[in-house]
Amino acid sequence: MDTFVGPLMLDIAGTSLSEVERERLTHPLVGGVILFGRNFSAMEQLVELVGSLRALDRPSLLVAVDHEGGRVQRFREGFTRLPPPRWLGRQHAIDPARSRILAATLGWLIGVELQAVGIDFSFTPVVDIDHGLCEVIGDRALHADPEVVAELAYHLMRGLEDTGMVAVAKHFPGHGGVEGDSHCVLPIDHRSLASLEQADLLPFRHLIAHGLKAIMPAHVVYAEQDAQPACFSRYWLHEVLRTRMGFNGAILSDDLSMAGAVSIGSPLERAQAALQAGCDMLLVCNDTAAADEILDGLGTVHNPQASERLKQLRAQRLYQTEWNALTQSQQWRQVNALMTLC
Repeated sequence: MDTFVGPLMLDIAGTSLSEVERERLTHPLVGGVILFGRNFSAMEQLVELVGSLRALDRPSLLVAVDHEGGRVQRFREGFTRLPPPRWLGRQHAIDPARSRILAATLGWLIGVELQAVGIDFSFTPVVDIDHGLCEVIGDRALHADPEVVAELAYHLMRGLEDTGMVAVAKHFPGHGGVEGDSHCVLPIDHRSLASLEQADLLPFRHLIAHGLKAIMPAHVVYAEQDAQPACFSRYWLHEVLRTRMGFNGAILSDDLSMAGAVSIGSPLERAQAALQAGCDMLLVCNDTAAADEILDGLGTVHNPQASERLKQLRAQRLYQTEWNALTQSQQWRQVNALMTLC
């Protein structure tokens, strides 16, 4: 049985797998699939889709989704409608102790609902600081105070971990200090390292100190430190994140098809650059031509250390509960009612 986790995470087009997608996803370079709203039409369909992914001849395949809450929640109908992360920050202003409980509760809810349909992890929490500049972050940010972000993100991470799901903190070293949306442009942040250390890096340090398993870097250039976007920067990923900050978990790139990545070159050149910089897994979404170019040209990638880090992202399913049983449980009902009031 092949337990090596390949370095590519790809997407699929619809609510079921095509034969072309089945073949693409069994390529030895593929280690994961990210799902989007277009892949979800009903609970039963989603369970069947994830089951078909699990049935592929790739036992190590990871299945992920962006499921933060608010604007970024790919699965909605039937799932608890999650508040935007900023809601937790507002609760902190009212009652800090209660906000910590709510953050852990939200993490628990995300974890049990996604695992009930077979998902391994969500790309959450967002730990970008709300500097009041970046519209694409906006209410995805927990708070403007780095200490509060660190505190709430930690408790959200603990809630996820209590269910057997890891947290993925993003967007390292911080996307909140720029106006541009890296989906559309390549933002440039001119702040000093000291400024980043005092604010944006603080939540990452806090989570790393408490066992964070995964981080997603930003497609942002921090011009005072390096000319390359963080996702392609050995300075940021190796010297700062690995060496200075002591992070030993998985590094997953943001989508290599985003505008913030295209300055690096062709899709294959982007993939090569991200791997050389220190990414363990590369997301390639909404561009099958780019995915095929990388699959055809990247060659053999065998990084046992990266594979072992990625294996840690597999959901442990500490709550062995299917969807129908979950939604009949008293704990889920209470949490669902609480979040519905948000």
